[in-house]
Amino acid sequence: MKGRGCWETASVRSFCSSGCLNKFKKDDSGDDDDETASPADKSELHGTIKNLSLKLDDLSTCNDLIAKHGAALQRSLNELDGLRIPYESSEKLKAVNERATLFRITSNAMINACRDFLQLAETHSRKWQRALQYEQEQRIHLEETIEQLAKQHNSLERAFRSAPGRADLSTSFSQGNLLTPKGEDSEEDEDTEYFDAMEDSTSFITVITEAKEDRKAECGTADPVDWTSADNVLDGASLVPKAPPKVKRRVRIPNKPNYSLNLWSIMKNCIGRELSKIPMPVNFNEPLSMLQRLTEDLEYHHLLDKAVHCTNSVEQMCLVAAFSVSSYSTTVHRIAKPFNPMLGETFELDRFDEMGLRSLCEQVSHHPPSAAHHVFSKNGWSLWQEITISSKFRGKYLSIMPLGAIHLEFQASGNHYVWRKSTSTVHNIIVGKLWIDQTGDIEIVNHKTKDRCQLKFLPYSYFSKEVARKVTGVVSDGQGKAHYVLSGTWDEQMECAKIVQSSPSSPSLDGKQKTVYQTLPAKLLWKKYPLPENAENMYYFSELALTLNEHEEGVAPTDSRLRPDQRLMEKGHWDEANTEKQRLEEKQRLSRRRRLEACSRGCNVEDEKEADVYTPLWFEKRLDPLTREMAFVYKGGYWETKEKQDWHMCPNIF
Repeated sequence: MKGRGCWETASVRSFCSSGCLNKFKKDDSGDDDDETASPADKSELHGTIKNLSLKLDDLSTCNDLIAKHGAALQRSLNELDGLRIPYESSEKLKAVNERATLFRITSNAMINACRDFLQLAETHSRKWQRALQYEQEQRIHLEETIEQLAKQHNSLERAFRSAPGRADLSTSFSQGNLLTPKGEDSEEDEDTEYFDAMEDSTSFITVITEAKEDRKAECGTADPVDWTSADNVLDGASLVPKAPPKVKRRVRIPNKPNYSLNLWSIMKNCIGRELSKIPMPVNFNEPLSMLQRLTEDLEYHHLLDKAVHCTNSVEQMCLVAAFSVSSYSTTVHRIAKPFNPMLGETFELDRFDEMGLRSLCEQVSHHPPSAAHHVFSKNGWSLWQEITISSKFRGKYLSIMPLGAIHLEFQASGNHYVWRKSTSTVHNIIVGKLWIDQTGDIEIVNHKTKDRCQLKFLPYSYFSKEVARKVTGVVSDGQGKAHYVLSGTWDEQMECAKIVQSSPSSPSLDGKQKTVYQTLPAKLLWKKYPLPENAENMYYFSELALTLNEHEEGVAPTDSRLRPDQRLMEKGHWDEANTEKQRLEEKQRLSRRRRLEACSRGCNVEDEKEADVYTPLWFEKRLDPLTREMAFVYKGGYWETKEKQDWHMCPNIF
């Protein structure tokens, strides 16, 4: 009996220490690296449980057979013990009997272990099935609840619109203060999500003065303030006609395929994560990279060409402010995500003859994604920036926060302007029509004269009397005196009005006091170009955007125009583009691992972030003397290399 117990104990310990039982314990604990299981994973789990049940039935049958044949063998051996046989045969029979006894002890130990395993597996099998069923029901219930809450939220807003006691709002709407420009009907459907305004629309009130003759009569012999000849540079700043292109460019791209894909089905498992780290199919992209989107900011470059001729710095500030707002005009319908550039990817815009400028972008960092940009204009200005995109998915909306300063310098005057971009938000991720909004404040500073422009992007709210996408601003000199009031919308146009007089208003009921600016009639600074024909089927690209991915000879082998997945998507081959996108991303991960391995061998660096150092080809990191931040600036050499067509130093990223 002692021998039998030892065999049973050893067998049970061996089985319990095996991988099978450990696997069951691990699965039961629920410690899995994956945050959620996909439907394919759940189907596979159901199949695994079913196969386990069948194997358990087979094991139970084998258990019964071993017990049956073991008992029969033991009876036969006992019968042999009772026979009279010679001594030698008796010794051999005794040895066989001992071996059979050892086999019986071993078999009994295995049978007991199998019985314990069978009971454990049956118990946990039922537990897994119940847990899986409960998890499925809870997930479905949660998704239905979230969608129902979103619909109820929008239903309450629609009920508020038709509720009695809204005569004041209705009156203001009939006067043209609707949430769409020019009092047109709103394009938002019934599922559109609206938000309350975060604060008062503006911190000042604008009053337009009377005609010049009336003011002369009131002022006596005093010379009233008026638009002067120096202000003429602001006249028609936005009305510059487009010159016929010297090079024939394309005016259309293949229509966007009608592929249906549910964004929420992908994004619901990514709440709170960095957008650049979420693997996304090209179905949510547009066939342009982030470097090309940065270059689109130059569409209204003529505002800066006009600003070169301003002799007054505050007037120049008005045009610079209009240029900063114009960069958002292309985003109003552009809810698709641009391609994340590969590390080392570049994009050039060589339009020296057509637009009078040369632009170069390079992806200088991948995590966080960061791009450096430099523009030189033959008309007397330069612009440079390093933009790092920080983005978060918050469930019902997506926030995109560009980090980094934009520099603009006019060579003749030495005026150096610096500003930062506002926050972009994509709403109605769960339900309803996707729409984008720009919010926040932008401060533009002329570091030579200390002139400032404060721009406010008002958040979109159904309950506000303001027009949609409204932007307001005040331009002040170095002493803080306000000279111009800016107003308009970031998707349509911007105007400026010269300030004649300013005074404080009477305190409101909540104790707040606004400044009243008496101004001359406004002048138009900038107006958006109309979109090309059939733009709604071409990702709402502008005329400039349509040409950005057009194939050009002589560009660097790292140029975005040569990116294969982006090109396939533009042609409408989305399945092939997704496959190619995965290949490029895996190639980039392999390159990063090789850099880490090479640096760990040669540098002995423990910190992974310090080890993963990439050196850009055309930009270098320097200390910005104005912002006191480290930023990548253009170090030169690209255009000279292009002229020689010597690209041997460029990495193979595609």
